[in-house]
Amino acid sequence: MQFQPKKYYYLINFQYLGYRFHGWQKQPNLKTLHLMVDRTLNYIFEGKYFKTLVSGRTDAMVSAENATFELFLQHELEDLNGFLELFNFNLPQDIRALAIKEVDEKFNIINHPKTKEYLYLFTYGEKCHPFCAPIMTTILDDLDIDIMKQGAKLFEGEYYLWSYCYKPTENGIYTREILQCELVENNIYTANYFPKKSYLLRVKGKGFMRNQIRLMMGTLIDLGKGKLTLEDIKDSLVPDSKIKMDYIAPASGLILNSVEFE
Repeated sequence: MQFQPKKYYYLINFQYLGYRFHGWQKQPNLKTLHLMVDRTLNYIFEGKYFKTLVSGRTDAMVSAENATFELFLQHELEDLNGFLELFNFNLPQDIRALAIKEVDEKFNIINHPKTKEYLYLFTYGEKCHPFCAPIMTTILDDLDIDIMKQGAKLFEGEYYLWSYCYKPTENGIYTREILQCELVENNIYTANYFPKKSYLLRVKGKGFMRNQIRLMMGTLIDLGKGKLTLEDIKDSLVPDSKIKMDYIAPASGLILNSVEFE
């Protein structure tokens, strides 16, 4: 009878600036977040077995305020705070671990019910300081913020979101619920080089399709420019609508704000 080593499971909250990374998922010859996290863990564990799984893969240049990955080990971490300190000491400066807790084998980070909240940070009307570029999108045209606020509210509820999926297929599940969608003035992120006013799109839901929030943001920007109307957005949300929304807002304004497990 073959001996099966005991397994240990840990949930790690972490944050990162995505600007210099090609997203989370490992890819040949590209610097990704998963590569840097695993490389750091391999150094700390000195070649011992480990495996990491993330709750949601972000695209290139997207950042996270509070993301989560699961760490699978065949040895116990006896000092969680000590491990966290060592992990942070060896991670690159644009990735930071926030917290760690042990979970049991029944917890499945992929299938466990969760709610995700994303923020999209933007401003308009003036060329900004280059330091804004990693987390804020600048739209140089004038925008009607009031109508964009009305447009954001149209996404709240359960709707057919085919128009807001990048390269939709025939067999995708496009009826999805958005728990919250609002456009508000930004008072979360501040810096002395930021413009006087900036804005946040806040979107909360159980799960999102590829580029969904960036397509929603792009649609709201086109609404603010006068290229689309509120009726156009309403028409795009009816069952079996095949209206193509093709402006994907830049990735660097998107931030995964939180992942809450039920």
